[in-house]
Amino acid sequence: MLDSLIQFFAQWGYLGLFLGSFLAGSIVPFSSEALVVACVGPLHMNPVTSLFVALAGNVSGGMTCYYIGHLGKIEWIEKYARVSEEKLNRALHFMKNRGAWMGLFAFIPILGTAISVALGYVRSNPWIVLVTMSIGKLIRYAVVIWGSLKLIDALTFLPINS
Repeated sequence: MLDSLIQFFAQWGYLGLFLGSFLAGSIVPFSSEALVVACVGPLHMNPVTSLFVALAGNVSGGMTCYYIGHLGKIEWIEKYARVSEEKLNRALHFMKNRGAWMGLFAFIPILGTAISVALGYVRSNPWIVLVTMSIGKLIRYAVVIWGSLKLIDALTFLPINS
């Protein structure tokens, strides 16, 4: 299933990367990291462009979760963001007294969506959330891209026995 999703988004190039990253950053449980690795690896897309396209899509998805939380209706948060009240309360406890700077941790798998929703729920400053979320996700994508390119380079120099 994951392979077919990656293939679908990869066929669309940078637009597919943006859409896939947006969905992964919002309400769809999907690995945008796998999509980025596929784009810079086998598809040979530009790593820097891929970094910023994935970043733009994923941050847009994260800010969508922020605004779902900002609406403040637990029923909507559970239905549309798929964050249970228990998970939201856990994220709120994790964020206690840290405010919008917790956007740095919105890249964390599973908990990241809850953090984004919780930041909106407590009405954290959206500009600080945008900046901190962008910084956290930029670092994550840079590490993923750098690591995958290093791995590809290492594998290229391995001798193949026939």
